[in-house]
Amino acid sequence: MIGTLSGTDFRSSALRERAVSGTSEGPTPAADLDRSAVTQSHQTTYHRVFAAAPLAMAVVDREGLVTSANAALGELLGADPEALPGRVAADLVDLASDARTWHAYREVLRGRQARLRCTRRLKHPEGHAVWVRVTVTPLAGDGPGVLVSVADIGASRGLQARLRHLQMHDPVTRLPNRTLFFERLSAALEAESYERSGTGRIGLCYLDLDGFKAVNDTLGHRAGDRLLAAVAERLSRVADEAGQGRAATPLVARLGGDEFALLVEDSTGTEQLAELAESALRALEAPFDLAGRRLSLTASIGVVERHAAGTTATGLMQAADTTLYWAKADGKARWTLFDPERNAHLMTRQALSATLRPAIERGEFALEYQPLVGMEDGRLSGVEALIRWNHPQFGMLTPNRFIGLAEEDGSIVQLGRWALATACRQARRWQLDHPTEPPIFVSVNVAVRQVWDSDLVADVAETLTETGLAPHLLQLELTESAVMGSGGRPLQALQALSDMGVRIAIDDFGTGYSNLAYLSRLPVSVLKLDGSFVRGFQYEEAAKEASDVPPNPADEVIVEAMIQLAHRLGLTVTAECVETSAQATRLRRIGCDTGQGWLYSRPVPPDRISELLGTQDYAVGKP
Repeated sequence: MIGTLSGTDFRSSALRERAVSGTSEGPTPAADLDRSAVTQSHQTTYHRVFAAAPLAMAVVDREGLVTSANAALGELLGADPEALPGRVAADLVDLASDARTWHAYREVLRGRQARLRCTRRLKHPEGHAVWVRVTVTPLAGDGPGVLVSVADIGASRGLQARLRHLQMHDPVTRLPNRTLFFERLSAALEAESYERSGTGRIGLCYLDLDGFKAVNDTLGHRAGDRLLAAVAERLSRVADEAGQGRAATPLVARLGGDEFALLVEDSTGTEQLAELAESALRALEAPFDLAGRRLSLTASIGVVERHAAGTTATGLMQAADTTLYWAKADGKARWTLFDPERNAHLMTRQALSATLRPAIERGEFALEYQPLVGMEDGRLSGVEALIRWNHPQFGMLTPNRFIGLAEEDGSIVQLGRWALATACRQARRWQLDHPTEPPIFVSVNVAVRQVWDSDLVADVAETLTETGLAPHLLQLELTESAVMGSGGRPLQALQALSDMGVRIAIDDFGTGYSNLAYLSRLPVSVLKLDGSFVRGFQYEEAAKEASDVPPNPADEVIVEAMIQLAHRLGLTVTAECVETSAQATRLRRIGCDTGQGWLYSRPVPPDRISELLGTQDYAVGKP
């Protein structure tokens, strides 16, 4: 059989010929011809492999020009491979579109970098996009430059995109889920995003369905899911309508459960967000038809709109969540705009609540005392103890800032016990320091929860024993709403305290039940008229200064009637908020027993009360 010699067979035959001839000098002309033939054969083989390879490739010289390209590259780029040599490789595969990639590519061409790999989106001449992965690798030895290989990754990228869509979208509503929402939100808050163009502002409507849990509980989760899908469809229509004529359409996302969000990038202000929230509420007003069942639904929406600069995703969501809570608390079926002042008050309230109990133990509370002055003789007959919180962060706080919190978390029992002991101890000290003066009583406020959650009678008895204060020099004040209708344990406690000799006063009388007949069955000895009655007096002096405001004696008539009825029941009356001598004169004339207010003194430290006792300077009205 006749065949072709391989390169090995050819070289062996030549060696035998040199041995027979006895020649040992260097290669013969036949050997040179043999090596040249082998090299040419290898080059031909490599060229064929390069041309037939399914991977798109091109050889590029050190100047960045294509020296050869295979058919696969021409097919991928939609070009004739024969026309590619001489073209700029970076233009063919978009390596110069960003500075970082362009620099790395040039470093590979110069031999300073081993490899470059990047992903590019190329535009095919037929109009569709082609996603490719470009790899640039130096050729071995003294090659002419680099090898550029281009792999079509469109199929794998499409699969990744489908998987990402499943991961980033809610299966029930088909809306973006919480993960995608926060990704978009974080991107919108990046400086390069809002500084490049737009308004530099961002807005958010945070929506929660009212009463959705009842739907799941009564109709089942499948009905609940259909309802969520219907809500999502309506919100998407709202977003599409809101996006008409604007640069971008609001993003609608389901954050979980029955919570949705509408994100507005480059918002134009609170008016735009308010309109979007109103549209969302209107869209949900129409009943939903779920398999023959008609359901009505409402929603509550928290609205936040602000500059993107300085805003974080966490901060924006916290503000939206707080505002949504306000909308729920204000009655639901409404939207509420974020209010920085209201939020600051809420944050302060939370901070106070968290530190209230430790503050009692640290001794941050103090008592001030406001004089109670006899209307007939102008003498100091007693004082009301008013608690103050010397907060290390917020300064001196009055009771309206923290008493409600103390009642909510139960620390009012501990705080009230401290106030009772401190006030009684101070009253006894005044009595000992001024033995020649008639002793003054001290009035201490008591919360209803103190009656229910502690043994108030035992606490009072123990305090009086420890301090040595006589029971009749202690007065306990409870609000009218707390005393009226009391029964069971509260009534028993009040009766026991009264039997002990302690005086019981009803504070802010006239703002609640105002049932004087019921008072006859309670162990009450003092009524404190709410200050609104005193402030409502109309006097001749005021009428003279403003002739268009005629005097209206209604408040005075009401106060006079209450005083007369109280006296018939054996009760004394104290008027709060007495600020002018004219008010004092009228109150004295209609029979009021005691006055309290800035006319006599503001609440003052205990040493100021000591000065008043020593100088008999009670009724001058100096603070």
